[in-house]
Amino acid sequence: MLTDAEIIELETLLKERDIDLFRSQLKNIDAITNPNYKFLFNAINEQQYNRYDELIGGFRGCALEGSSRSGKTWAGVDIIIWLCLFVETKCTINIYRETYNEFKTTLYDDFKRRLDDYGLPNKFHNAEEIKSFKINGSTIYFLGDGKHGGGCDYAFFNEIMFIKQSVFDHVEMRCRKFWWSDYNPSVTEHWFFDKVLNRPDVGFLRTTFLDNPFISPQEKNKILSYEPWKPGSYIIKDSVIHCYNKATNKVEPISKTNYPPPHPTNINNGTADEFMWKVYGLGLRGAMKGVVFQHVEWIDEFPDLAHIYTNDFGFTTDPNSLNKYAEDAYNIYIEPLIYAPIETSDELIEVLKAVGVKPNKSDFDLGDLIICDSSDKYTGENKGTVEMVKALNKGGWNTKKVSKTKSVMFHLLSMKSKKIHIVKNHLYPQVKKEQENYRLKEINGIAINQPIDDWNHFWDSSRYGHMAYNNQPQIHTTTKSLSQMGINY
Repeated sequence: MLTDAEIIELETLLKERDIDLFRSQLKNIDAITNPNYKFLFNAINEQQYNRYDELIGGFRGCALEGSSRSGKTWAGVDIIIWLCLFVETKCTINIYRETYNEFKTTLYDDFKRRLDDYGLPNKFHNAEEIKSFKINGSTIYFLGDGKHGGGCDYAFFNEIMFIKQSVFDHVEMRCRKFWWSDYNPSVTEHWFFDKVLNRPDVGFLRTTFLDNPFISPQEKNKILSYEPWKPGSYIIKDSVIHCYNKATNKVEPISKTNYPPPHPTNINNGTADEFMWKVYGLGLRGAMKGVVFQHVEWIDEFPDLAHIYTNDFGFTTDPNSLNKYAEDAYNIYIEPLIYAPIETSDELIEVLKAVGVKPNKSDFDLGDLIICDSSDKYTGENKGTVEMVKALNKGGWNTKKVSKTKSVMFHLLSMKSKKIHIVKNHLYPQVKKEQENYRLKEINGIAINQPIDDWNHFWDSSRYGHMAYNNQPQIHTTTKSLSQMGINY
């Protein structure tokens, strides 16, 4: 029979044994090591530098793409602990998310659990807010809300799909050794895919929850409940879902007319969700949930219809979106013309000339109507008069401020009642990204009727056209300008 003192001593020895085991697993890669951790561990160890500290071999950074619960973020936390315990004596590690508050519901808990596992000082148990903490002599910072922070040795972009490219670019310039990112691929097109993943100095790994041997049965079953199709009735080939097509007697990508048989229980239980299964189960890229304009038709050219022009101002980093716009009782037609920052009215005037917008010939012979945003950075003292629009009018252009008398969501829902056609031209990549990323806000995972104020420059410009078409009494213009829109005034 053990005494109380002996029990306490035994518990201490067992805890020390567990800590030693956890720490040894950081250094020793084996068959049960999470593939995400193994990938980062090898990438950092395989970097080669010359005597000038220039990277001459290995990856500059790595991307971990995959499903929910595949161990991506957990691997990032463990890599940080490994770096601080066994690689660096004094370094700086910055962790980034879209907003700082998101750390409190994600990485706070991960570090609280992992620091205990490794027997390290743990301030996450009691503190309500932690901006930074130390492991040995190294400092880890939490940065959100678009903050770049100072220079760092390592950078971790947690859920990079929601981080702006400008933040990433600034951080990478100041990151001295290695960066990595993780994300659920909830969009099909993104700046990270275009600008970063194709680089030869960036490593890439895709995993799913099935790669995580430590996932709990509850978590695993929850993800499996999203599967909409019968298991074994389809395959993944080149990141595309394929199934047997009876009409062609071939295995082909799924489509509206070629789908696998339904899941025998998930459909009846009401848990099947194609988007959730593709992104969080299979780790494949898919259109984001809650997208405002999920269905649009891409067309080759703008139809021969009476039209106006619409403009959403953008300066420095935000794009100025100029569109050609037409509408009838059932359709909306949009052609993107400009998608780039424009600082001054003089610069915008040159752009208008270049794309063929017609200026006024006289006070009685007005040019093409341009419906503009009613607020921009050039707001003067004259009761909020928009100086940008004022300057364009003075320069001989038929520009009008849109009248914002109803909510943004009111007009978005009104637009969704019609079929939207968008010309697929040289601006297709930028517009496609907005189409897939402009989405509704979520509260506790439930989309609410309020759009996120991001990825909306093209859509704001288009919305002004719709508002003009449907609110002609609020547009102070001429009969000729309204007739250009096909409206009888």
